[in-house]
This record gives sequence, structure tokens and C-alpha cells, in this order.
Amino acid sequence: MGAFFKWTDLEADLITPKYSTAFGPNLKVETMEVGLFTYPANTQAKEHAHPNEQVMVVLKGRGKWKIGDEEKILGPGELVYMKPGVPHSLQALDEELQIINCKSVVPGWSVKFACWEKDLQK
Repeated sequence: MGAFFKWTDLEADLITPKYSTAFGPNLKVETMEVGLFTYPANTQAKEHAHPNEQVMVVLKGRGKWKIGDEEKILGPGELVYMKPGVPHSLQALDEELQIINCKSVVPGWSVKFACWEKDLQK
């Protein structure tokens, strides 16, 4: 794997179809993954939790995040941090929401299927 990338050269997909409508390219490296994702207007990431640390940066649009018991509407230039294991959700508001998503890689955890990889084999 090289050191330089273009979003347009990376495969675009749903990040976690089980609970999220976020679609776009994602780069996974040794200890982190970074994606450029779009949520269509009025769609969501249903409440969920995972063992990864996560940071989202809003590039375009507005979204309503719920992290634990806190709720806030964010727009371009704002960031949100989710600690591992804390339930969180996101509602894209009345326009397309575009974000940069950064997650820590947790060995054995499948972001795509939202479960431990060993459980996929059962």
C-alpha cells in the first residue's frame, strides 16, 4: 500500500448497512480508518455502540447527533467525538450531509457488519 490516495480511487460502499445510510469511500490502514461519507437528507445512523473511538467532521449540510445523553445539531466546520462503547446516533437534517469519518481500528471488530469477526463465522 502506498502513502498517497485519492477519494475517487477508493471503492465507495455503505459503511455499516445494518444501521447507517452513510455511503462513500473509506481507507483502512493499520490503526485507523478514514472515510468520506454522505448521508442523504432525512436519513440516519440508528443508535448503536462499538469498541472504536470515532471522530466525525461535518463538511456540508447539518446533522443532529445524540452521544449518550447529549444532543447537538452540527454544521460545516464542526466536529464530534464518540468514545468507545458509548451509544450514539445521527440524523441528517433537510439536506445531504457530508462528513469525514475517522475510526480507530479494533482488531477482530468488523465495522462493515457491526460485530466481532469470529461471530461472522457462526
